[in-house]
Amino acid sequence: MRLLILSLFCVFWSACIAQEKQHTSYVDLHYFKGNIALHNNDILHLIQGHPEGVILGWNRKTYGFSAWEQRYNYPDYGLSLAYQNLKNNVLGNVISAYAHYNFYFFKRKLMFRIGQGLAYTNYPYDKVDNFRNNAFGSHVMSSTYALLNYKKERVFHNFGFQVGVALLHYSNANVKAPNTSINSVTLNLGVTYHLDEDEPEYQYTLPDDDRRYTQPVKYNIVFRSGINESDIVGSGQFPFYVISAYADKRINRKSALQLGTDVFFSNFLKELIYYRAVAFQEEDVSGDEDFKRVGIFAGHELFVNKISFVTQLGYYLYYPFDFEGRTYFRVGLKRYFNKSWFGALSLKSHGAKAEAVEFGIGIRI
Repeated sequence: MRLLILSLFCVFWSACIAQEKQHTSYVDLHYFKGNIALHNNDILHLIQGHPEGVILGWNRKTYGFSAWEQRYNYPDYGLSLAYQNLKNNVLGNVISAYAHYNFYFFKRKLMFRIGQGLAYTNYPYDKVDNFRNNAFGSHVMSSTYALLNYKKERVFHNFGFQVGVALLHYSNANVKAPNTSINSVTLNLGVTYHLDEDEPEYQYTLPDDDRRYTQPVKYNIVFRSGINESDIVGSGQFPFYVISAYADKRINRKSALQLGTDVFFSNFLKELIYYRAVAFQEEDVSGDEDFKRVGIFAGHELFVNKISFVTQLGYYLYYPFDFEGRTYFRVGLKRYFNKSWFGALSLKSHGAKAEAVEFGIGIRI
C-alpha cells in the first residue's frame, strides 16, 4: 500500500511539474558585418570600413498559456548583449544591452526581432581629442536594433541556425550635442542552442470571437520630461517638460487609435533663440520669440501584454519659432502598472532628426 501511494504521489507530482512548465529558453549568438548607412552628409568622413560585431541573446519561448501569447503567434522575449567595431578610430567601439521580442511569421520560419536598450561608446566627441566625431556627443546613448532572419531550430540535437539582415542604431537623441547618430545595415549569421530537452505543446484555447472586443473611449493625461541640447555644440543642456492629453479608442484587443494635443516647454529653445538673434542678425529672429509650442497629434497603440508600442504623428498649431519644421513624430513604449497608471519612454523627432528622449508618467481613465 505504501508503495502504491508513493507511486501515485510521484505520478501526480510529475504531472504537476509538467503542467507548470509553460516556457523554455534558448541562447543565440550572431556574427554580423555590413556598412554604415549614409543618412546625413555630415557623417561622410566617418564611413570607412565595414563594421562588424557579435550579438549574444537569451530568449524565453512562449507556448500560449497566456492569451496574449496566442494572439501574437507565440513570440519569444529576452535580453541581448552586443559588441560592434565601427572600423573607424574616430567612432571607436560600442557595447550595448537590450530587452527584445521575437515575432514569427510563415510557419515560424521567419523571425523578426526588435530590441531597445542602452549603448556605451569608448570614444565620443571631444573638442580637443576627438573633434571629428560628430555622431556621438556622449558615452551613453540609446540604441535600437532589429533582425529579420530565416530560422531553423534543432537542426542537430539542440543546435539550430538563423541567417538574415540586421540594423543597429545608436543615438543620444540630442541629450548632448553633437548627435548625427550612426545606423549600420548588416548581414548576420547565427547559431541557436536550446537549454531544455523537452518543450510543452502549443496551446490553442482562444475563443472564436476573441477578436471581437469593445471598450469605451478612454482619456489619458501624460507628463513627460528629460534634458536635451540644441545642435550648437556647447550651448548647454536644459530640462524640458511636455504635457499631453488625448483620447483613445480600442478597435480590437491589439490596437487603439489616439487623438490629442501636446504642450511643449523646451528650455533649450530659449538659448537657441538668443544665439540665433545675436550670431545671425541677418535672419529674421528678434530674440523675443516664445519658446513654447502646442501641437495636435493622431496615433496608434499596439498592446502586447502589459507593454504597448506607441506611434504618433503631430503638427504644431502654435509655432512661434521655426525649429526643424511643423511636423513631429513620437515612437515609444508604455508599461502599464495597473488598469489606469502607466510609465512611458519615447523618442520625439522631426523626420530622421531626433529632438529628445522623453520619460513620462500617465493615467488612462
